Amino acid sequence: MNALSIAGLRKNYGNLAAVDGIDLEIPQGCVFGLLGPNGAGKSTTFKCALGLIRASAGRVLFAGAPFSPAVLERVAYVPERSVLYDWMSVGEHIGYMQHSFAGFDPARARELLAQLGVGSEKTKVRALSKGMRTATAVALAFARRVDLLVLDEPTSGLDPVNQRSVLNLIINEAAQGTTVVFSSHQIGQVERAAERIAVMQSGRIVLEGVVDDLKAGRKIVEGILPSDDFSVNGLAGDARIGRIERNGRILRAFVIEEPDEVATRMNALGAQGLRVVDLSLEDIFLDAVAPKAATASVVEER
Repeated sequence: MNALSIAGLRKNYGNLAAVDGIDLEIPQGCVFGLLGPNGAGKSTTFKCALGLIRASAGRVLFAGAPFSPAVLERVAYVPERSVLYDWMSVGEHIGYMQHSFAGFDPARARELLAQLGVGSEKTKVRALSKGMRTATAVALAFARRVDLLVLDEPTSGLDPVNQRSVLNLIINEAAQGTTVVFSSHQIGQVERAAERIAVMQSGRIVLEGVVDDLKAGRKIVEGILPSDDFSVNGLAGDARIGRIERNGRILRAFVIEEPDEVATRMNALGAQGLRVVDLSLEDIFLDAVAPKAATASVVEER
């Protein structure tokens, strides 16, 4: 059974489809990363799924059941913008959460707050920096011992040390059976933590799958050409190559199969400094949302 199933989800604002009929199946106990440019619809998807805004169409199931008040006890959500109460202290938030959610563990909350460098419990939220507000919200959410964590930009404003700490929390929580769905503008963070990803653009899912599967069998062959106007001699037509990009003398071939053979052919053309590298999640992301913007220029046949 999936922790979260989304079918045909749509949210319209007038004639604009902020979320345009998306389908997602998120297995239990996995870390799922949602990527996309600003305005792609990630936050709206989260809010619609959790019933915070009314979807125009679609169905959302939590562990096979529709949304209900009981679901709130099993799901924790950290939005991109802080919803902590400015007039309350950190300690008062701990007390509030303890009275609101049966599964909330105040000792765990205090442990995580200390780990993330949040100061005295007497500190009012209005006195916290953006990063410390994020850290507080994350600590409170992880202390709820839920089945599903939905985190919208959970490292926003955090320093590199705390960013790493939050990623470790995400990975460890999933190892204990919790499903974690999170978005991030920092693709490297998603690549480190997520087992599965989906890429959104203009309200639609343009790519979805297991990270290792998306990378499998795909390599990049990089080389330096003798001159800026050197002919690639029909290399772009090689069936083993999905796409070729050129930035000045730097040539990159996105190879579907036989990368060593492609490197040999590039060497015969005069390319130097050849190397075969793994496809990164950033390459996959850019190829999905803006293939022509992945590098400065795309090779044309000469």
